[in-house]
Amino acid sequence: MTSVCFSRVAGWDCMETAENGSISCGSHSSPDSENSAPQGVELRHLRYFVAVAEAGTFTHAAERMYVAQPTLSQQIRRLEEFVGTPLLQRRREGVRLTEAGTVLLEESRAVLSLVDHGVGRTRRAAGLGRTRLRFVVQPYLPPALAAATVSRLRSAAPEVDVTWMETQLDAEFSSLLQRRADAALGWMSPSGRALPEPLDAMEIGSFEPDVWIPARYRGAADRAVGLDELARMPVIHGPRPADPGTYDAWRSVLRTRNPTFDFGEPPFRHSLPMTLAFAATAIRPSAVLTGPYRPVGSAPRSTADAGRHEMVPVRVEGAPLSATAGLVWSTDLPRAVQQVLFDIAEKIST
Repeated sequence: MTSVCFSRVAGWDCMETAENGSISCGSHSSPDSENSAPQGVELRHLRYFVAVAEAGTFTHAAERMYVAQPTLSQQIRRLEEFVGTPLLQRRREGVRLTEAGTVLLEESRAVLSLVDHGVGRTRRAAGLGRTRLRFVVQPYLPPALAAATVSRLRSAAPEVDVTWMETQLDAEFSSLLQRRADAALGWMSPSGRALPEPLDAMEIGSFEPDVWIPARYRGAADRAVGLDELARMPVIHGPRPADPGTYDAWRSVLRTRNPTFDFGEPPFRHSLPMTLAFAATAIRPSAVLTGPYRPVGSAPRSTADAGRHEMVPVRVEGAPLSATAGLVWSTDLPRAVQQVLFDIAEKIST
């Protein structure tokens, strides 16, 4: 005999069938409503759709969801049939969301997050399982800072199952707002504007870059360069997508001294030695600006390799270029986990 039970999640009626464990969702509005959801849409369809949208290809999404690619493609086509409109544009280089797909992606994330959150709370209330924490570490952070955070979190919260995620973070920490992650270590907004609810944060410290200039250039011996001098030089930095907030903030600072200033794109974005070698052979004296690397006021890194690429690291006088790192988390997390994150941030910043 088949039994069913109903629950309501984020404006959707979700029906679970005991016979096969499948779950389907639809709007709880009246059948005649234009806003009613199509019958037959199941949570697995939404999970598959989100996976494809985030992965960018059916191949990568199938690997992430541990299903065969033909099965995944078939389920997405069924979802589009249920909705009544294309959700993805299939292209040779990957998929792209249609306007309708963009709307469904946002709604799907909200529904799935609430379901997962509700299941987690239910299991904890029953004394089952452990708290899960999806923790984002932004790329290109100072290695010592990232390592200290990871180490302290592991030792301070052994009862928490942490899933580590390395992904880009925007100034609004949208991955946390959209409930795709629970906490993050990244760069705070240079403008200093407050984070939207329900996020909380602790600043960890301010960091500045190393500026590499030719060893023959004036200022190399003093291990310092002025902002005016730097703004008149070709400066290699970036790429911008790696950290748009810091990139734009530093460019604005340099433009106060040279309105036409702009950064040059690094020819080898993942190899500082190769980029330094490129800058050393430039016709004009060129500089290479790293990302935020060391605490403000500390000495530039060792010049042991300076002879090899004829470039030396210096500081910018007055530290006008800096970025503030912070630990950010959702206040929907259990209070005990929030306290652990607060304590970790406090210890690292002292």
